[in-house]
Amino acid sequence: MTVRRQDDLYEAVNADWAAQAVIPDDKARTGGFSDLADDIEKLMLTTTERWQTEGLDTDDHVLANFVKYHRLARDWRTRDQLGAAPVQPMIERYQAMQHLQDFTDQLADLELAGMPNELPLGIAPDFKDAQTNVLWADGLSTILPDTTYYEPNHPQGAALLQKWRQAQEALFKAFGFDEETTRDILDKALAFDQRVADYVLSNEEAAEYVKLYHPYSWADFKALAPQLPWDDFMKKVLGQLPDKIIVSDVRFWSHADQFYSQEAWPLLKAMLLVDVVNAYTGYLSNDLRLLGGAYSRELSGTPAASSQDKSAYYLTAAPFNQALGLWYAHKYFSPAAKADIEHKVQTMIDVYKQRLAAIDWLEASTKIKAQEKLDAIVPHIGYPEKLPARYYEKTVDEGASLFDTANKFIRQSIAYQWSKWNQPVDRSEWHMPAHLVNAYYDPQQNQIVFPAAILQAPFYSLDQTSSENYGGIGAVIAHEISHAFDTNGASFDEHGSLNNWWTEKDYAAFNERTQKIVAEFDGLDSYGAKVNGKLTVSENVADLGGVAAALQAAQAESDYSAQAFFNNWAKIWRMKARPEFMRVMATTDVHAPAKLRANVIATNFDEFMQAFSVKPTDGMYRAPGDRVVIW
Repeated sequence: MTVRRQDDLYEAVNADWAAQAVIPDDKARTGGFSDLADDIEKLMLTTTERWQTEGLDTDDHVLANFVKYHRLARDWRTRDQLGAAPVQPMIERYQAMQHLQDFTDQLADLELAGMPNELPLGIAPDFKDAQTNVLWADGLSTILPDTTYYEPNHPQGAALLQKWRQAQEALFKAFGFDEETTRDILDKALAFDQRVADYVLSNEEAAEYVKLYHPYSWADFKALAPQLPWDDFMKKVLGQLPDKIIVSDVRFWSHADQFYSQEAWPLLKAMLLVDVVNAYTGYLSNDLRLLGGAYSRELSGTPAASSQDKSAYYLTAAPFNQALGLWYAHKYFSPAAKADIEHKVQTMIDVYKQRLAAIDWLEASTKIKAQEKLDAIVPHIGYPEKLPARYYEKTVDEGASLFDTANKFIRQSIAYQWSKWNQPVDRSEWHMPAHLVNAYYDPQQNQIVFPAAILQAPFYSLDQTSSENYGGIGAVIAHEISHAFDTNGASFDEHGSLNNWWTEKDYAAFNERTQKIVAEFDGLDSYGAKVNGKLTVSENVADLGGVAAALQAAQAESDYSAQAFFNNWAKIWRMKARPEFMRVMATTDVHAPAKLRANVIATNFDEFMQAFSVKPTDGMYRAPGDRVVIW
């Protein structure tokens, strides 16, 4: 039976596609974003294979080193011959640690080598001063996707932990551990993981940025974990002592003795061994690569591992991603498309200004600050102007092994991250390569970034109608702009710093509206899991604002069609996914499931109701008084 747009926009637009779509065996999903990503994957695999056989079609120094590194990764004969041998000295190093001090004496060296140390520190912009990078302390990660999985009544938690254990038993056996030793290590690692789950932030809690900012003086922070050699550590990695640290997970660090103490040492040591056994499987023999990915495939329901060719490509692409992105963009992203998208971004910003001016629930002072923030947004379209300087340091030494080269790159990356401490934030650097099908808004830099790869059909094409393009890339562009005014972005000013620029009355009115979006999504079903309205609220607010602004821009065009707009809006979200993957995403992803993004958002717009003559008896109907438009 044909599905009507009045009952289910997403299904009506995508049912025929879904009936034919096949999820690749090595993937968890396929669809709008994924289809484009798969096409780029094929292009890059074919291209990099040709570079191996025919040489580069450019004299690019950085890509020449990528080709050398790729050649090492593709040498499966050598990798299979070596097996687990490259990692054995690391394993022995951890096994030799008998006391906490044996570990803490080496802590800085482990950090600088990029080796596992279960110390969640990092360098990132200060929320209060977005121009400067500072020291942050986060919480550790859990084995399961979220702390909610550890609740006694969770339908999958216990079973997934058992699957994890089975995967680890097979992997430890391949590394030469006997059954008794493996059992002891895994028992203790799981006990450590349970401690983490008891105190670390949930995904829902971590999604509220404004609640993550807790500055500590260096002395006060050290007192939380007195058995760690903080001053010696910082002198080695920073060259001096910091004056402060920002703690994102106070609950975790307030219970630091549960993780960093002599009492906890046997559990911590076990987790470190689990870490080191798992961290490097992608660089080793094919059988270890397959074993190392077993739990991840179980979690996502993916039946097969990626091929050796794909594995080798992605392993070597990671440290060279921006260089590969520039090659792709210069070859496949036209100046005409770049100019057109730049125009669309400015159009969206202008539309946003008009919409802000017309809002009746904001006071003039708040509107002025919002306009200033819009004026300060910096758009990056297609690709960055240049490669970061550190890419030219990534050289492959003659005669070096894959593992040695990988560790060299890891050490370089670690050194770079620590070198950013107390330095100005580099606002020119992108956080996505140009060949990645995605986009983002950075609240701390007040930037929107659209890599070249997403700027193609169905999101965007010079061959599509203006309404189709506005329902695709227009809504995506406006979505990213909307992040400046979502439940997280609204707390940051035009410079990207945490700063309350709202009147108390206006912020209360904003919260009232966002709570309605929480309610629209909360508890909706996704493959048997329930959507968390609070976890997804920022993205849903951005979707709502994105569609509102893009729709207004589309209406200004001579060929405007609300039907074409909403049809393409639904089309870009088409996705076919494995149930296991979707259940995990419902508890971990700050985005709502694709079908719900398409449908629920559309029900808030009068234009949708009118375009398809939606009646109160139809599935997509939402009463006028219940429709929410914030921006």
